[in-house]
Amino acid sequence: MLHSAIPSPTPDRLPADQAPWWRGATIYQIYPRSFVDTDGDGVGDLPGIIDRLDYVASLGVDAIWISPFFKSPMADFGYDIADYRAVDPLFGTLPDFDRLLAKAHGLGLKVMIDQVLSHNSVEHAWFKESRSSRDNPKADWYVWADAKPDGSPPNNWLSIFGGVAWQWEPRRCQYYLHNFLTAQPDLNFHNPDVRAAVLDVVRFWLDRGVDGLRLDAINFCFHDRLLRDNPAKPAAQRVGRGFSPDNPYAFQYHYYNNTQPENLAFLAELRALLDRYPGAVSLGEISSEDSLKTMAEYTTGQGLHMAYSFELLTDDFSAEHVRDTLKTLESAMPQGWPCWSISNHDVRRVISRWGGERHQPELASLFTALLCSLRGSACIYQGEELGLSEADVPFEALQDPYGKNFWPTFKGRDGCRTPMPWNDSAGAGFSSGTPWLPIPDAHRAHSVAKQEADPDSVLQRFRHFMRWRKSQPCLRWGDIAFLDSVEPVLAFTRSFDGDTQLMAFNLGPDPARIELPMSGALHMLDGHGLRTGTLSGRNLELPGYSMAALRVLL
Repeated sequence: MLHSAIPSPTPDRLPADQAPWWRGATIYQIYPRSFVDTDGDGVGDLPGIIDRLDYVASLGVDAIWISPFFKSPMADFGYDIADYRAVDPLFGTLPDFDRLLAKAHGLGLKVMIDQVLSHNSVEHAWFKESRSSRDNPKADWYVWADAKPDGSPPNNWLSIFGGVAWQWEPRRCQYYLHNFLTAQPDLNFHNPDVRAAVLDVVRFWLDRGVDGLRLDAINFCFHDRLLRDNPAKPAAQRVGRGFSPDNPYAFQYHYYNNTQPENLAFLAELRALLDRYPGAVSLGEISSEDSLKTMAEYTTGQGLHMAYSFELLTDDFSAEHVRDTLKTLESAMPQGWPCWSISNHDVRRVISRWGGERHQPELASLFTALLCSLRGSACIYQGEELGLSEADVPFEALQDPYGKNFWPTFKGRDGCRTPMPWNDSAGAGFSSGTPWLPIPDAHRAHSVAKQEADPDSVLQRFRHFMRWRKSQPCLRWGDIAFLDSVEPVLAFTRSFDGDTQLMAFNLGPDPARIELPMSGALHMLDGHGLRTGTLSGRNLELPGYSMAALRVLL
């Protein structure tokens, strides 16, 4: 049975030559610390990104998203910003960024940068002034609250990184809120001066020519004014965004420390600013109690252009989970445009998370093809084009404070942040010095240089599929409708401008068969470069870990 597609809004149905660049785009995430180090200090930098932009362009992606490179004490490796307008010397200079922007644009790549608006660093000048007293000009720029009569924090809110979300400040004899690290105080978005200052930061980068913003933890901007306690969450429901039961953060429903209704008005202000810069786009990271619902609310015509959540960044990659996730979002999002991701700098690499110990090259290619066939845009994390597995970083080499806090039940995020292997040398072509994180030998074996020389490598299949995808309007802009199928097969159609294309994926190792319900003629499509199936009448035979693309002639 074919479930009918959710009709897309009018902007989605624009002719291909009028569609905004970001609809159906593939966005390559660069984690600067781990891309290329040009000065030998063991940490990647902006000149390193510049040196490898030709490689990125050769992948066939449409844009790059660069994780934070701003001035920071690096308590959370750049997500604790001390100066929104300055490049940290570790990464280079502002002129380096301008050169990066110019070269990327010359190669046809759009450039998106991370913006961390909900919080910054204890080293930020705003916070230093705010903490100094209760009556300075920025006294109300952060979330301050008095202690309870017994001296304890004002409520039961918890930090994602473990422990209470409040830190005592003796200068003011008050607590300040930190939803993340103690070194990352939350801004008070109820204050209009804060909102104006944040929008001015955004304007600074738009004026420099960036094409878009990836907005970190964007639903954390506002807190409940009444500071009400979060209710307890039953043990059976303590799962979501990768929070394991050993993290007390999972013990609460986070109704009051994030995702407040006031955020919608701020997003409208942000959208109004972006609309003054033709082509500028916003991509919001969403982590709430109902992330799919929040994505839908935030991607109206007056909010974010796109949003992504963590539903496909979990361990579950069954056909049922993927289908149910997309169907739920489609029904809730009649107007907005999603962006999907299966790996990033916060979660285990997908080949390890979904593939377990198998790590077959076919799996890496299949996962990329699945991601890039869903309705929406796609974020691809550096190294996924190589099929890199999660690195096993020993405790003595661990850098991530999250991992240190929860070791050994959770090893943190360093395993997905190890440097890119450009070749199989000692420094993997990443650095002439000692890399900030160790590079596994297994990654050197899958280096760019080795895969460039192999026409059947994961890297070359990645390029092949990306070239093919660009020639398929249905995959870039089309509606989606799901077919009933039995595990481990996921099947759906994409339809655009009178054309319909069927995509089927066998997510398991054994051959599978699916009977196709279409009444029209079916034509197998080739050219995508992946292991594929065979069609006999209405029966589609799929080898293990394979996909099939078919044109449906109604």
